[in-house]
Amino acid sequence: MRPHQTPSRRTAPLFRPPHTPASHNPIPSSSPAFGTPVHPPKPYAPKDATSTKQTILPILLPPPTLRPLAFRTFTKKHNLTLSSSALQALASFIGTHCGAGWREQGLAEKVLEEVAKSWKKLGGPVIVDGESAELQTILKNIEGAMSGGRIQQGKSLSRQNSFAFGDGLEKLAADAVGGGSPGSLEREDSQASFGLSALGMDEEEEELASDPRKWLKVISAFEQPRLFYNVAKKHFERANAPPSLLASASQKTQLFRHRYDMVYQRLLRNESFQVPSLTPARSSLLRSTSNMATIQQAYKLTAITNLLGRSGTSHLLLGLLTIAPTGNLAINDLTGSIALDLTHARPVPEDGAWFAPGMIVLVDGIYEEDSNPAAEVLGGGGGIGGTIGGKFVGFSVGGPPCERRETSLGISLSGKDGDVVASGGFGWIDFLGVGSERAVGSRMRRIEDRVLRLSETGQEDGDDEEANSNHGRERMIILGEVNLDQMRTLDALRKVFEHYSSESSDNVPMTVVLMGNFVQHAVMAGGGSGGSIEYKEYFDALASTLSDFPTLLQHSTFIFVPGDNDPWASALSAGAATAIPRKNLPELFTSRIKRAFASAAADAERATGRKPDAEVIWTSNPSRLSLFGPTQEIVLFRDDISARFRRNAITFRPVPQQTLEPDPDAPAGDIVMADGAAPAPSQTEATPGVDDTEAGQEAQNSNPAQGMDVDHAVEAAESHTPAPAGRPNELSDGVGVDTTTASNQVSLDTQTARKLVKTILDQGYLSPFPLSIRPVIWDFATALELYPLPTALVLADQDAPPFTVTYEGCHVMNPGKLVAPDRKGIARWIEYDARTRRGQVKEVSF
Repeated sequence: MRPHQTPSRRTAPLFRPPHTPASHNPIPSSSPAFGTPVHPPKPYAPKDATSTKQTILPILLPPPTLRPLAFRTFTKKHNLTLSSSALQALASFIGTHCGAGWREQGLAEKVLEEVAKSWKKLGGPVIVDGESAELQTILKNIEGAMSGGRIQQGKSLSRQNSFAFGDGLEKLAADAVGGGSPGSLEREDSQASFGLSALGMDEEEEELASDPRKWLKVISAFEQPRLFYNVAKKHFERANAPPSLLASASQKTQLFRHRYDMVYQRLLRNESFQVPSLTPARSSLLRSTSNMATIQQAYKLTAITNLLGRSGTSHLLLGLLTIAPTGNLAINDLTGSIALDLTHARPVPEDGAWFAPGMIVLVDGIYEEDSNPAAEVLGGGGGIGGTIGGKFVGFSVGGPPCERRETSLGISLSGKDGDVVASGGFGWIDFLGVGSERAVGSRMRRIEDRVLRLSETGQEDGDDEEANSNHGRERMIILGEVNLDQMRTLDALRKVFEHYSSESSDNVPMTVVLMGNFVQHAVMAGGGSGGSIEYKEYFDALASTLSDFPTLLQHSTFIFVPGDNDPWASALSAGAATAIPRKNLPELFTSRIKRAFASAAADAERATGRKPDAEVIWTSNPSRLSLFGPTQEIVLFRDDISARFRRNAITFRPVPQQTLEPDPDAPAGDIVMADGAAPAPSQTEATPGVDDTEAGQEAQNSNPAQGMDVDHAVEAAESHTPAPAGRPNELSDGVGVDTTTASNQVSLDTQTARKLVKTILDQGYLSPFPLSIRPVIWDFATALELYPLPTALVLADQDAPPFTVTYEGCHVMNPGKLVAPDRKGIARWIEYDARTRRGQVKEVSF
C-alpha cells in the first residue's frame, strides 16, 4: 500500500491512522506518551489590545523615600499633615500597586493626589492618621479602581457609604429622595475626587425635597462626637476610648484642662492678643482714650508660675476662679495657683456680666510677694502645679472675648456667586457628625437658599411681609416650662396649637419644641407632683390634647426636652440640680403620645393614600438641632442658670457714678465715658406684630439684629471691625450704638438678658460652675461646649424674663414660662424663623 492510499477495510483497528479533520495540523505529537499536546497551541491574539492588563511587580518602598513627594502633595498643595503611620500605609500601598514605576511614570503622585482629595471630601482633620478607618476605606476604593498602577477614571466603583460626609446628613439625603441610595448629595462628595460624576448641581438640587423639615436632624448629647483640642497639634481630635457614666478620675482633670485650652487657643487667635511688630505690648484690660488709642496695642498673658520673683509688677492672668481650701478666692491655670485679692477690683464691663467660681476669667493686677518666709513655705513654695506664695491684687476682672462662628470655622463670604469660601480656622472639623463646613458647607447653603427661597434684599431683616406670609414652613415653635401638672397649661397649649393648626398643611411650622420641666416638683421626691403613675397621667392628658390637632401631628416634628424635675434623675436629686447632660424621658411615659402620632398618620394615609412622616423625638438636655447640615446649629438647653449665677457670683465694690467729661485730647465729636460703661440704645418703638404686648420688651424682640451694650474696653478685644471716625461705634453684632447719648435707659429685664447672654457666650460653656454646684458627667462634658458658637441658642430659664438677644452673631432666646406668671391668662412662646435666623416673643390670651 502506498503511503497516501486509503487503508483497506481488512486493516486492524490498531494500525489505522487516527481520523483528523482537514482543518487540523497534520503534524503529529512528538511525545504522546508524556501528555504533550497532539498539536502545538495557537499563538494567543487578543481581540482588543486595550484589554491587556499590565503586570505590576510590587516593591518595598521605604517611607523616607516617599516623604518628599508626600510632603509636596499633602502639605504644600492641600494643607494636610501626614502622620508617620499614614506615611507608612501610603508607602506600602504605592509599593504594592505602583511598583518600580512609582517615580518615573508619576504613578505615586496621582495616587497621593486622589487620597488627599478624598480625605478632604470626607471632612477629615488636618492631620491624616494612618490607623483611621477613613484612610483605609479610601485606599480600598482606590485599589478597586486601579489597573496597571494607574487609576482608571472611567471605571465604576460600588461605594455608596464609603465617602459619605456624615451618617446623619447621608440619612437625610436618602430620606429626601425617597430612600435607597444616599442620593445625589453623596455622589458629588464621594466621586468628584475620582472624576466619576459629571452631574450638574442644578439637576441634583431639583431632585431634593423642598420641605425644610427633611433637612432637620436632632443630635442628642450622647450621640454628639466627642472632640478634644490637642494643644501640641493645634487641632481637634476624636476621643478614642468609649464614653462611660462611671469614668476614671483622670477625666475630671481633663474636663477643666480642656476648657482652659479651648479658651486659651481662642484668646491667642484674637487680634488684641497678637503682638504687632512695631507696637509695644501692654497688659491692661482698660485702654486709654488718648490719641495713641488708635494704635493697635496687644495684651500679654503671664503664667502664674512666672510670677515668682516679680513682686510689684503688673500682669494679666488667665485662669479659673476657685475657692481655696482656706476659704479665700484663688485663680488657677495649668502652671499653678495663687490667692486673689479683689477688694479694689472692678468688673469689665460694669454690671455687664457675672463672675463666679468655676468661670475662666482675665484678671489684671499686681503681684505681691509674701514677706513672711513661713507663709511662703506653708503656701507651697511656688512649685509648678502648686500654690504660689503671696497674692495677686486684681484691679479689673473680665471674661475672655467671644469669637464669632465664622471666625472659628474660617468662613469668608467673599466667594464668587455668593459661595461660602472657608479658609483657615477649624472648617475641616465635623463638630456634629453631619459634615464639616469645608466639605459640604457651600453645597448645603445653596440647598438652603433653594428650599427657603431667601431673597437677596430681605433675608436678614425680614422686611418683606409678602414673602414672610408665603413661607411659614421654616418656623420653629419653642415652648418653655410646660408644667403639665398645672391646671391651665393644657388650655394654653390648646390656644397656641389652634393658632397654627388653622393654617394650611403646607404652611404649618416644621418643628414644635416642648421644654421641661413638665412638672413643677421633682417626681417621686415627696413633692406635690406625685409619683410615676401621676406623671404618666399628665402625658396621657397631653396626648389627648394633641389628638385634636392632626394637622400639626402629620406635618410637624415634635421635640421634647426634659428638665431637672423630670424622671428618672429627679427621683435621686429630690429637686436639686441633676447631672448634665441628662438623658431623655423614659419610654414608659411616652407610649400614649406615640400612639397619637401613629393614629394621625394612619388617618392621613386613608384620606390621601400617602402616609405622612409624622415624628416625635424625645431628646436629651442639652441637645442640638442641625438644619441643612453645618449651615445652622441650634442648641436647646433647659436650666435655671440665671438664679445660679446670682447665688454664686462675686460681689464687687460699687463704683460711684460719674458724669461725662470731654477729653481735650480727643477728636471733635467723640465723648469719653469716665465710668467705662457703654450707654444702651434707645428702645421706645413698639412691635407692630400680632399677640405682642409690653412695648418696651417688644422693642427688643421686634429688632432681630438688636445688639448688646458692651463696654468699649471689652469691645476692643472682640472680633469686629472698628467704625470710621465720626460714626456710631459698631458692636460685635453689627448694631450701631450712638455714644453721644447717655440718658437712654433700658428696662431691667433687658439688662438681665444681656448680662446672662454675655456671661455664657464669653465662657463658651453651658455650665461654668464647680462640679459641687452643677454636676457634670465627665465623659460627655464636650456636649456642653459652645465652640464654635451656634447659630442660635435656646436657653430656657424660668427665672429670667423672655427675651431674644443677638451677641457676636449668635441669636439667644428664652421662651420663659408657657403660662406667664406676671399676667393672668397669657401664654408666651418663641417663634423662630430659620429663614431670617431670628426669633420673636409671642403672646396670646386664653
